[in-house]
Amino acid sequence: MVERSKDWIRQAKRDLEAAEHQLRGGFYEWACFLAQQAAEKAVKAVFQKLGAEAFGHSVAGLLSSLPENLKPDRVLIDLAKELDKAYIPTRYPNAHPEGAPFELYTKAEAERLIEYAGRIVKFCEDLLSKIQ
Repeated sequence: MVERSKDWIRQAKRDLEAAEHQLRGGFYEWACFLAQQAAEKAVKAVFQKLGAEAFGHSVAGLLSSLPENLKPDRVLIDLAKELDKAYIPTRYPNAHPEGAPFELYTKAEAERLIEYAGRIVKFCEDLLSKIQ
């Protein structure tokens, strides 16, 4: 397997940038989704660096699957759980009892998830700098 952690972390940072852009434009559902994507790709960058396969889209699950010496604390995993909730419902109307996703997500929610994703991306960048 070709090691492409730099590509993964660069895309994670780009997704985070795009989330901030969507936030400024009022596209809160997309800001939330892109925040989740940024965090997911950042953790997958760590798996790439380790030469390991990373399956799934759950940021909390991926973080929990890291080797014991690389796992984050419970607080970061809890933030990841919040991000995981934005994976499907931000995009599909049938994930909610009624209303389109764009009607249901708020600026405050988008700001919060972007902040959480930023913390996870930073955590992963720090890990990447330490892994040989």
